[in-house]
Amino acid sequence: MSDARTPAQIEADIVRRREQLAVTLDEIGIRMHPSTIVGDAKARVASTVDETLGRAYVSVNRVVSDVKARFTDETGAPRLERVVPAALVAVAVVGLLVSSSRKSKR
Repeated sequence: MSDARTPAQIEADIVRRREQLAVTLDEIGIRMHPSTIVGDAKARVASTVDETLGRAYVSVNRVVSDVKARFTDETGAPRLERVVPAALVAVAVVGLLVSSSRKSKR
């Protein structure tokens, strides 16, 4: 029994491999096209920005929750013993900044 292929089989093999090669070359052409490279870079940057913003949001949300927990009780009512001193400090800081900026303008 012979494993020899017929000329028709060889030709069909060549046609099939040529088609595979054409598909591969098309894929390479698409991947190497400048618009594809730019699009991929934009997608990576957008992904990185989204990830960074997501982490920042989680961090800020955690800080806000911590501050809220310090200035409110379990029912959500303000803890005046903590709110009033913080408000006075904030007013004092703003007052110092305003008076400082007025002095520097003269």
